[in-house]
Amino acid sequence: MQSTLFRRVTAALTLLLVSGVSVASDWTERSNVNLRPGVTDISQDVFGLHVAILWVVSVIGLAVFGLIMYSAVAHRRSKRPQAATFHEHVGVEIAWTVIPFIILIFMAVPATRVLIAMDDSAESELTVKVTGYRWNWSYEYLTYQDDNDVGVFFFSNLKTPAEQYHTPVLKNGLFPYGTAADRFGVEPEEKDHNYMLAVDKPLILPAGVKVRFLVTADDVIHSFFMPDFAIKKDAIPGFVNEAWTVVPEDATGIYYGQCAELCGKNHAFMPIEVHVVAKEEFDTWIAEEKEKAASGPDLTPFANLEAAMALGKEKYNAACVLCHGAEGQGGIGLPFAGTELMNDSARIQENIDVLIKGRNAMPSFAAQLTPRDIAAVITYQRNAFGNETGDLIQPADVAK
Repeated sequence: MQSTLFRRVTAALTLLLVSGVSVASDWTERSNVNLRPGVTDISQDVFGLHVAILWVVSVIGLAVFGLIMYSAVAHRRSKRPQAATFHEHVGVEIAWTVIPFIILIFMAVPATRVLIAMDDSAESELTVKVTGYRWNWSYEYLTYQDDNDVGVFFFSNLKTPAEQYHTPVLKNGLFPYGTAADRFGVEPEEKDHNYMLAVDKPLILPAGVKVRFLVTADDVIHSFFMPDFAIKKDAIPGFVNEAWTVVPEDATGIYYGQCAELCGKNHAFMPIEVHVVAKEEFDTWIAEEKEKAASGPDLTPFANLEAAMALGKEKYNAACVLCHGAEGQGGIGLPFAGTELMNDSARIQENIDVLIKGRNAMPSFAAQLTPRDIAAVITYQRNAFGNETGDLIQPADVAK
């Protein structure tokens, strides 16, 4: 009788396992809830390790719960009113010690191999320093092949303007969750799938070259997360963590990541965009960027107020809008609309000093923006949001 019951329970569990794996595989493929295999060798090793261990723990879980279910049915009170009194079995104790040990070794050997490989940044040809800020990233190319002083540096900000990312996305002719337009009070708009991941200046990497990343932060803890490269490193002020990648030559393209550490109110607006290009194209790009860096900042004066305002709006949306608001209404940062600082022409130098040196929680923008960018931003601040000073700040005013 017990053997018949055991066979029935085993058959039911087997059917459940097979059907469950089939349904789960189809669901994960359609809903994209599984890990991404990535494009690098190490990312695919990580994915393979994930799948292998997932099968191990699934089988263990099914075996344990299957045994519990069998024991509950086969040894229920109505079948065995008198419980057994034995309490020791040398064979069982050896089995439940040795079998888990073997399973752990089976999992530990490949996991250790992958973890050691993930930390091996030796023999890299390109070194990039990645620094996290609230809420953007900076990239500094330190060394490349025999060049130990590349000197290329830039900040990377979310590209999408605030007026676009604060409106709902039209998907399949409906608002999110099928809600009505009047719930949002704005008209829907078609958006690219990556509208919250695209940046103004992406990180450029060469394909087929080992790249070493030095990851740190300037203010709070961030996390540099590139799932397609199997990279997730904490960016901690005062510390430098290392990571590396080699993107195959046949995998050029655009890849996205994000800050994976809750770094503050606007944490969601800190994306990573990487363009992987052919090595020849990268060599051309890095040479052009080095030449620009060596030539010094652009101090070309603005022809008129409108030209400065156009550039100022672009830079404001990239660097200032998250803290000070799309309409200068303030938020984390102070408001600009109608304030004394923005409407008193005698305080222009103070306005410049605040951007260059920072104030209180506001960081210095001397490294993030060029003198021309700063001049444009200040001009925009003093002539937008209802401010109408007519002040035109030139790059030379900032550079001096």
